[in-house]
Amino acid sequence: MTARHLQPLLHDLVGVAFAPTSALGDPAGQIRSRGVQGVFHADTRVLSRAELLVDDQEPETIGHAPVDAHAARFVGLARWLGDPGADPTVRLDRTRRLDRHGLTEEIQVVSTAAEPVTATVTVDLGCDLAPIEQVKTGFTSPPLPARTPEPGRVSWAAGGTTVTVTAADAALDLAGDRSTAPRLTWPVTLGPRQSVTLRWRLAVTDTSAVVAYPPAEPTWARPQVQADDRRLGRLLHRALDDLHALRLADPQAPGDVFLAAGVPWFLTLFGRDSLWAARMLLPLGTDLAAGTLRVLARRQGRHTDPATGEQPGKILHELRRGEFSLPANGLRLPPAYYGTVDATMLWVNLLHDAWRWGLHAEQVEPLLPHLEAALGWLGEHADADGDGLVEYLDTSGHGLSNQGWKDSGDAVRFRDGSLAGGPIALAEVQGYAYEAAVNAAALLDAFDRPDGDRWREWAGRLAARFRAAYWVDGPYGPQPALALDRDKRPVDSLTSNIGHLLGTGLLDDDEQAQVARLLGTDTMSGAYGLRTMSTLDAGFSPLSYHCGSVWTHDTAIVLTGLARAGFPEPALRLTDGLLAAAEAFDYQLPELHGGDDRSTLGRPVPYPAACRPQAWSAAAAVSLLHVAAGVYPDVPAGTVRVAPLAGPQLGAVSVTGLRVGDGEIAVDVDASGHATVTDLPGNLRLLTPTIP
Repeated sequence: MTARHLQPLLHDLVGVAFAPTSALGDPAGQIRSRGVQGVFHADTRVLSRAELLVDDQEPETIGHAPVDAHAARFVGLARWLGDPGADPTVRLDRTRRLDRHGLTEEIQVVSTAAEPVTATVTVDLGCDLAPIEQVKTGFTSPPLPARTPEPGRVSWAAGGTTVTVTAADAALDLAGDRSTAPRLTWPVTLGPRQSVTLRWRLAVTDTSAVVAYPPAEPTWARPQVQADDRRLGRLLHRALDDLHALRLADPQAPGDVFLAAGVPWFLTLFGRDSLWAARMLLPLGTDLAAGTLRVLARRQGRHTDPATGEQPGKILHELRRGEFSLPANGLRLPPAYYGTVDATMLWVNLLHDAWRWGLHAEQVEPLLPHLEAALGWLGEHADADGDGLVEYLDTSGHGLSNQGWKDSGDAVRFRDGSLAGGPIALAEVQGYAYEAAVNAAALLDAFDRPDGDRWREWAGRLAARFRAAYWVDGPYGPQPALALDRDKRPVDSLTSNIGHLLGTGLLDDDEQAQVARLLGTDTMSGAYGLRTMSTLDAGFSPLSYHCGSVWTHDTAIVLTGLARAGFPEPALRLTDGLLAAAEAFDYQLPELHGGDDRSTLGRPVPYPAACRPQAWSAAAAVSLLHVAAGVYPDVPAGTVRVAPLAGPQLGAVSVTGLRVGDGEIAVDVDASGHATVTDLPGNLRLLTPTIP
């Protein structure tokens, strides 16, 4: 039987992050030479082992918890030491912390014993400098030999990366077999009720990283929330910590900050993920959006290159230090890869929305040439076959076969489970394109640039084409197809993709109402959030990556669209599903989880390879707060509309610190749904004040 190399599971691992560095270990705090455990820096595993022993025995773990955005604490017991009896008297608190200088670990040994305690504490280390894609495919790398440049220090080096561990008070053993498994040793003697703290530190010098540590603390607001449903405040608190930890900077312009996609696989710049996360965070300020827009504009496509997917005006998909290769899948992505069909429109929509939230004209105007280049791509390259729709096809033979947000190879399926062949024109991509054309027209008009009418007319033609081509009969009546395949056949499965059409303007009122009804069925909303595919479709599996699981960001985008379009019931159902999932996952929502019915286990089933933390999953907490408060500004027009989802079902919500324009506002929504807005900047007025 041929051995299968499987992607490592990580749902039960404990992570800490300070992008571009992250650490993943088991619930005991151990980092073992297996799976995806390790310390990673910018797509390289810089430490593959850090195992703590006391007298050559593993402490017994009893708990762990996050300390803050960048640290976690693990508690263990050495019950063979100390006083006899049932109560443990020797405890170890192991705190792992990341900062812009690397990783620090503190091991506090505490004795409450009546007699002195003597022990030997050791940490066994290892380093393989494995690239992240090798780890992801389940292959293992042998540990590298270490060297000792000076006492109390051990290091490894290869390919422009140098890793150094320092432990000034520890003895270091590198003899014989320990050249690839260095051991740090501390002899410990404690008197009654004494403690000692042992420390070691890891630092990385990396000359080939394509991303950098952020320059300072986040500039976005940190709202204060009081809610009848206390899950909302708890989720927001944890999410903002995670978003803090996922910030990255552009080495070409260190002041431009964006969000890495997620730990551990995608701790780098991802066009789609970074754009959606920045869009979700607009209620906290526009700085992140501005940085994200500039970082991607700097790498906007200039040439046509089938090997990279680059085309003039196109926005990047992902950035790596080297080729990202998954041989088992035939995937071989270049360091700068443009194989995404939606990032360009999402860039346009983020620029527009940031402007509506108050991004200053002096920051918008330098980006307008990039906006026009993006429109050039939309008009000249996005519709390769000239049928009036936006489609994708990997022509390289080694890129992503699917290039929407559902980018796995089996993501686009007919109702009978068969796969669609490319070129593929996804439904939600037509919505993004329509919205981008209309939004771009508004920006062009506002800044006295030509072609606004041209793009509004283009959007009108797209809407007519969509209406004629995509609507099919389904088990609940008419529904938009997931996509059109290479033969222009509607891919007739019922999926969450259609929820992304809400609020784009592509659908009329009756069509939006039907989409809302479809999304509210048990087949779509019966899990802890929105399923990616209906349970009635043959391709459905609750643990399929894109055909039945629940994605946090997907659910948040759709419930936001439902709320804005005036469909509170399905929006509230999805909101409750995410809040229940958040509670089950200790308020750190993963990238995705299983699409099982709520009755299956009474809690969501983990998707075992999901990123956690992940940027657009954490940003979903801000989306929930945003729709609960219901504040929708148009700063250039001088108006703010208020339409809260909070009220009789979600309960009362009070939030301070939402940013609109140059000010921070407070919103109070009582249990009846009546909203009061205070501290609104003087140049803004409530468009539709709430009537008592």
